[in-house]
Amino acid sequence: MTLDALNISIAWPEIFLLSMTCLLLIVDVFLKQSQRDASYLIAQFTLLGTLVLTWVNMTTERAEAFNGTFVVDPLADVLKIFICLVVALVFVYSRDYLKDRNIFKGEFYVLGLFGVLGMMIMVSSNHMLSLYLGLELLSLSMYAMVAFNRESGSSAEAAMKYFVLGAIASGMLLYGISIIYGVTGSLSIPVIAESLVKQSEMNIGLVFGLVFLVVGLAFKLGAVPFHMWVPDVYHGAPTTVTSYIASAPKIAGFAIIIRILVEALGALQEDWQGMLIILAVLSLGVGNVIAIAQTNLKRMLAYSTISHVGFILLGLLAGTNAGYSSAMFYILVYSLMSVGGFGIILLLSRAGFESDELNDLKGLNKRSPWFAFMMLIFMFSMAGVPPTVGFWAKLSVLTAVVEIDMLWLALVAVFFSIIGVYYYLRVIKLMYFDEPEDTTEIKNTTEMQMALSLNGLIILLLGVYPSALMSLCFSVFA
Repeated sequence: MTLDALNISIAWPEIFLLSMTCLLLIVDVFLKQSQRDASYLIAQFTLLGTLVLTWVNMTTERAEAFNGTFVVDPLADVLKIFICLVVALVFVYSRDYLKDRNIFKGEFYVLGLFGVLGMMIMVSSNHMLSLYLGLELLSLSMYAMVAFNRESGSSAEAAMKYFVLGAIASGMLLYGISIIYGVTGSLSIPVIAESLVKQSEMNIGLVFGLVFLVVGLAFKLGAVPFHMWVPDVYHGAPTTVTSYIASAPKIAGFAIIIRILVEALGALQEDWQGMLIILAVLSLGVGNVIAIAQTNLKRMLAYSTISHVGFILLGLLAGTNAGYSSAMFYILVYSLMSVGGFGIILLLSRAGFESDELNDLKGLNKRSPWFAFMMLIFMFSMAGVPPTVGFWAKLSVLTAVVEIDMLWLALVAVFFSIIGVYYYLRVIKLMYFDEPEDTTEIKNTTEMQMALSLNGLIILLLGVYPSALMSLCFSVFA
């Protein structure tokens, strides 16, 4: 087999990312604590280089490599660019937080970059085996990141819960893949799709395989009733790790659903559509209702994430190009909103103070009017209030659902969204109408403040002018 047959050139972003992460791992061994900023700079350079290589090699054509196990198409390119952008923001927001707690170590960036590599492999998988390997690389990196603060008992507990439940989910997914392999005789996504089209009727093996796959994917996304790990992990993990888990991996989760359910099992759309309807309604209901009772901001955002997963599933279950495009638009927008929301928590935290309770936001407008405004943008966008981009994201998903004559489902989503507005408005009420309990001056690097401001302004700009990103998402599935 020749190198030309492997077509390695289309995987340059992944090769660069892997090489630089290994270099960072080696360099970090020889750095003193006072030189640890070098690890951060190498990590950011790695993400920038990966993003540029992906951008330069963007194509409108579909290209395969490594004997058809790896694919590059417009979907993969756009998702990879957003993954790099979001993780770069996480790294910027994390720097001061890690220093304040004496956990500013190169391992955080190494694990984060290996997680990015896993996400990029998932996004470009054209084979069930490579898809599973990418998922496990991401999962193992996140398990270690959750337990990163070894002095924290809550982090260790969260990591154990995440590991055990994540292992169960991986087992479900792997078992589903093995059943599909038994029925179709292949692990290649195009071959599986072709085999299912030729089958005249649904057999019991496919039913079991599909159920295990959907359950495994629901676990990974945190959809109800497989959501039990989400609030505990979000709460127990260091806030910087929570911001990582809550943002970029959701983009990879969207990609894995597209690759498995849409591309491989598209012939079974009527069967998995019914399952996704149940998951979506439960996620919207449980996420929005239980979030109201939370007093911890990270747990509130965890249940908020569950409700947003419900909206993403609505777009996917539509089973149309408009539905997939709207779900993609939603997940990209959500990742930016989520990382911004956690960025505010990181901005307000300091050594010995996590700033993760709702009451910690009291009077933020008097302490810092600008960042109170940024948080207002993030909360309004998550609630779907115009003119923020969250409004357009929800509207596009609801439109896709209405177009397939499921008006009742759209009305259910709107009903639970109205309930969800309450807990977002509560955050705004605390910031603008309550007296501050903590009057400590907010001290953070100019870099973080600029990145957080840019993050919020992008959400506002996309709300005023959503057509650019929306048309990009629609062009992917055209």
